[in-house]
Amino acid sequence: MNATKHCKISVRRWGGIDDDYRAVHDFIDSTKVLCADSRHRIFHTMWAVNHIIIPLFGDTIVNSDGVNVDVKDLCERDHLLVDYANKFIPTLNDFVCAIEIDSSSIRQPIERLHSNYSNNTLLSNLLLSPLDITGKFESLLLTHNSWFLNTIATRLFDIERRLIDFEITPDIAFENMRFESWMDNGLTYPPSAKKLQTITNRN
Repeated sequence: MNATKHCKISVRRWGGIDDDYRAVHDFIDSTKVLCADSRHRIFHTMWAVNHIIIPLFGDTIVNSDGVNVDVKDLCERDHLLVDYANKFIPTLNDFVCAIEIDSSSIRQPIERLHSNYSNNTLLSNLLLSPLDITGKFESLLLTHNSWFLNTIATRLFDIERRLIDFEITPDIAFENMRFESWMDNGLTYPPSAKKLQTITNRN
């Protein structure tokens, strides 16, 4: 589903006009530049909503009707759930579990890259947050790459884009990520929602 359709869902729910919501919906789907299929949906997680989207857009936005719209609700109800057939919201760990790579092969490049930003505590915490959440070193491929640091981190923090050759590019994560059917509009359930699937099947 494209951003325009998500915007129309938001208008029906909250009022206002499409453009009130376009920046948020465009941002959630900005990862499409990294991967042409549904593996790109790493921002369709509460990790992204809480750690990236709300810090960037604020807790609320005011639409053209003067209504305060909760950004978390907007993301969850009008974008994330919709893209998964209103069945579930996957966790970051669901995506990371699909990455198949020898973590020892990326440890040193990630540590070297992180050392360039470790003096900025807030940024360092964001960059390490996938590891905190998943416990898997390969999760750091999602934040320690040229796109995340030069496109996302520069919007959240007062840092300059780096004009260098990065050792780690975002395609490393996606080239090593299995495509799972749950990623494609909720055709199946991810590992984190297996219990939900059982309850749904009983009903």
